[in-house]
Amino acid sequence: MAGMDTCIFCSIAAGTAPSYMVYEDSAAVAFLDLAPVRPGHTLVIPRFHVADVMADDGARALVDVGPAVHHVSRRLMEVFKADGITILQSNRAAAGQVVFHLHLHLVPRFDGDRPPVGWIRDADAAAAVASTHVLIAGG
Repeated sequence: MAGMDTCIFCSIAAGTAPSYMVYEDSAAVAFLDLAPVRPGHTLVIPRFHVADVMADDGARALVDVGPAVHHVSRRLMEVFKADGITILQSNRAAAGQVVFHLHLHLVPRFDGDRPPVGWIRDADAAAAVASTHVLIAGG
């Protein structure tokens, strides 16, 4: 597949690039992010190369990483005595994706901590929910 020869995440999944692996199965791997937003920040990727959820195999990749996300989330909760887990996933550069191999960020969370992403409510978007629904759902 295109991109596999130069994709660092493909190399990690193949075991040819170093990583701090915390989980692996036949479909997915999970390893610590080297630029964490907090301790335990883990990336979960499918073993096969797929750029993002909109790629042809994006739906399959999401299914493939499900058991890994479940297992690692539970482990992070246990190890860090976390109160929750934030799961983040970005698609394409405009959304903040830097490595173009689908990956999910698992971030341990604690009551009262600083969110890893600064969500700001958009009042105009909120006022337009009904018209947005028509655009997306088709009427």
